[in-house]
Amino acid sequence: MRIDKYLWCIRVFKTRSLATEACKKNHITVNQQKSKPSKEVFGGEHLVVHKEQIDYQFEILDLPESRVGAKIAGLYYRDQTPKEAFENSELLKYSKDYYRQKGVGRPTKKDRRAIDDYTDDND
Repeated sequence: MRIDKYLWCIRVFKTRSLATEACKKNHITVNQQKSKPSKEVFGGEHLVVHKEQIDYQFEILDLPESRVGAKIAGLYYRDQTPKEAFENSELLKYSKDYYRQKGVGRPTKKDRRAIDDYTDDND
């Protein structure tokens, strides 16, 4: 089965075109090798999928005939993603939301001075 179709079938990606695009951008590795969307995969291979700043690690257990439901998708892969990857993404999310919410607008005069002070200190 093609790697893009497999990732779509086990619901890693919402559409097959998203899975194909991820392969083209080298976000998918099969057994530590970058893969093209047409790469054939088999049971027992190790996948690393870089998605949303997390490197998901999967082991292929079996190949489905077609797209499967979310409840039984786990029968076809074993998730080996370390917990630290999820913790790092949580920290990144908190660091982005620390000071200003998205869409608040332009920086205030106080914000601008703080930015200038920070950039002057690092030079």
